Amino acid sequence: MCPRNLLDLAKRTEQKGWPRKGRGLGVRKHSRFLVALLCAAAMQSLVAPALFAQTVTTSVDRSQLVQAQTQGPSYASGGVEDGHIAASPNDADIGEQQISQAAPQYLPFSAWLGTPVFYTSNVALTPSDEKADVIFAPAVSLSYDPKITPTLYGHLGAREQIFYYGKYTTFDFGSLDCEAGLTYFVPQWHNLMLRGWYDFNRLTEGDQLGDDFFSNQGLILNAEVPFPVGHTAQLSIGTATNLSLGADHQSPRRNDYGGYLTYSLGLTRQFSIYVSGSFVARDYHQNGRTDLSEIVSASAVYRVNNWCSISAIGSFAHSDSNQDAFDYNVGDAGGALEFSVRF
Repeated sequence: MCPRNLLDLAKRTEQKGWPRKGRGLGVRKHSRFLVALLCAAAMQSLVAPALFAQTVTTSVDRSQLVQAQTQGPSYASGGVEDGHIAASPNDADIGEQQISQAAPQYLPFSAWLGTPVFYTSNVALTPSDEKADVIFAPAVSLSYDPKITPTLYGHLGAREQIFYYGKYTTFDFGSLDCEAGLTYFVPQWHNLMLRGWYDFNRLTEGDQLGDDFFSNQGLILNAEVPFPVGHTAQLSIGTATNLSLGADHQSPRRNDYGGYLTYSLGLTRQFSIYVSGSFVARDYHQNGRTDLSEIVSASAVYRVNNWCSISAIGSFAHSDSNQDAFDYNVGDAGGALEFSVRF
């Protein structure tokens, strides 16, 4: 609806005798056209922030969901555990871990390349009129995790992932994360892992890495406790908080508070399955918006060798917001080819 003061301005103009005789029809049309433009501009100023926030929220949520699917527990814990590479449920099939500790060689550098392709039921993460599509989301990451003490590790890392949509290409975007921080393990407390990282996230238009539309600086705080289940399984319980320290746009800026549960099972030496569930409360800095999200995901991983694996991935997410426009359900299913190396 056009703001009332603009309509009043048009009425007062005509009451004063404008447009004058001889110019009546043309000027009257011009006057009304001008008011229409002003109304359109006013509507755009009201609607554009909401549309922009929806776009950024969609991109951030999509990026976080796919990262959780394709980069497993070893990424979440910084890739190290109690002075060794993060445990896998397949370790018992290879032999007791103590055997490999006789001559430990810690490798602080790691590189990872993944090529996930998946079907999504809700491209724009909207509450209605859902559109499905196929997404190709190649990603690459590099990290350096130096061993400072037997239980304290540093972390420097960078990850770039680009999301290409098969049909709705206007949604294409890229996500860059640059991270730095510390990871600390407490063996006497059931191998408790504590992590504090700084994260800079930058969203770009498609694969145009120089054309960004949002950036955020965050503080990631994470605590996780693993519980071995038999010889080939592990249950991990954790909490994670992502606090926004600053952003270049305020409407999409938010703090995330959540908890998660992950179960991993090694069926054979090469084949493992992972199932996880998480709950996240997203508190936005503006507009009084709060979202509550539940995410369930599962993956089956076949390790071809030490540096190559093939994964089948799937997830379902439900988001309930106190602003109905941001409610959504989305299901994803697909697979990924992944390459990793430590040196």
